[in-house]
Amino acid sequence: MEVSGRGFQDLPEGCIAHVISLTSPRDSCRSAGTSTAFRAAAESDTVWDRFLPSDICSVLSRAVEPVECSSRRELFFRLCDPILIDGGRMKFQMMKQAIISSI
Repeated sequence: MEVSGRGFQDLPEGCIAHVISLTSPRDSCRSAGTSTAFRAAAESDTVWDRFLPSDICSVLSRAVEPVECSSRRELFFRLCDPILIDGGRMKFQMMKQAIISSI
């Protein structure tokens, strides 16, 4: 079998993003430091959508104050601090799961 000299970073960004989305937020942040291709993929909404709960739109619609973010990644980190929902009777917060650095 002939080896073409191509590496993982030569895959399309969407493929790299899919692989990263199967890991954890911490691994996503770590992988961003390996190459520019990994950084772009690790910052994509495709990756961070997988780390947010499937009912996040419902949760955000119940927020006492609007939660505005420019990306799903930013939203994830914003929600690591609690927000009040349901008229202030409850709070919602994402668990960072030992993320040690941010991209």
